Amino acid sequence: MKIDLFSDTNFGPTLEMRKAMYRAEVGNEVAGEDPTVNRLIERVCHLLGKEAGVFMPSGTMSNGVAYRVWCDRAGDRIFFDQYAHAANLVSGLPSGLVNATPINIKCTKGIFNTKQLELAIGNQKGYNIPRKRLVSIEQTTNLGGGAVWPLSILCAIYQVAKNHGMFVHIDGARLFNAVVFSKIPAREFCCYADSVLVDFSKGLGAPMGAVLCGSKDFIENAWYYKFQQGGTMHQVGILAAACIYALDNNIERLVDDHENAQLLAMSLDKHANIKINPEDVQTNIVIFQLYDTTCTAYQLVNYLIKNDIRLLALNEKKVRAIIHQGINKNDINIVSATIRYFLDKYNSSEYV
Repeated sequence: MKIDLFSDTNFGPTLEMRKAMYRAEVGNEVAGEDPTVNRLIERVCHLLGKEAGVFMPSGTMSNGVAYRVWCDRAGDRIFFDQYAHAANLVSGLPSGLVNATPINIKCTKGIFNTKQLELAIGNQKGYNIPRKRLVSIEQTTNLGGGAVWPLSILCAIYQVAKNHGMFVHIDGARLFNAVVFSKIPAREFCCYADSVLVDFSKGLGAPMGAVLCGSKDFIENAWYYKFQQGGTMHQVGILAAACIYALDNNIERLVDDHENAQLLAMSLDKHANIKINPEDVQTNIVIFQLYDTTCTAYQLVNYLIKNDIRLLALNEKKVRAIIHQGINKNDINIVSATIRYFLDKYNSSEYV
């Protein structure tokens, strides 16, 4: 696909990242003997302000392992925003793998407040009521449009969770997008979480890899479930080297993705059949709605595919684009012009 905005996971490692992978010193990761993995974990723990970490193949596995550590009794409740990727798009992971009860909280842009959380928690008591165990925060939000959880709200949510004897987990699939946007260090976000993951396969550009962090006791327990889920790896320093390269080279450049997302949003905002507020676009995700037209998102996306452009239709009227380092301003202009051209053509007598 010439211009792929389906996901920021669809951009492969650069030549320089591949060179770093080629040069990686490797060892037995399971035995704690892979020096490159160990160096990566040390770096990430320092950035996030956590005691210990473990290397994982993916953010999804990291979430699954973290949820299993915290939710150690079948039926335990995990509280998500209504759009959360980990609750809606990973093959039923909370209930199917963790045996937990997912509770989705209705909110705006994937960010709920303390009042909404308290309402979801409720005050039910009894032997037949599942434990209220975990709050899972997605930073940044995915289907919430790349919104950044403010530090003040994270602090307040953390206090509510502790008042109810609960834990807080941050799904930091795009944590560094939040860091670059807010100019707030990662450790300040993470001090309001008992566990947190960083995924390197999104805007940071690594082919795969994530690090799950928390206390030493938490990571000791995480290792058990990592083994159980088949996530142990040998000589995996090749992948860890890509993640270290990403930390060294690809964090600050995320601002380019954010600027290109803004450019796309502002351009689309000018069309009468598109509803989007550019001020809502904070990071690298652009979600827009088709408005006052019978055209569906699926029709638009299919037309774009025929023109070597790939976006994602979320439903009949909603479309998502995710910007990454493989996209430049010229690509954005092409995408915007093609979308506007199709809508104009669709709404005229020329469309068949």
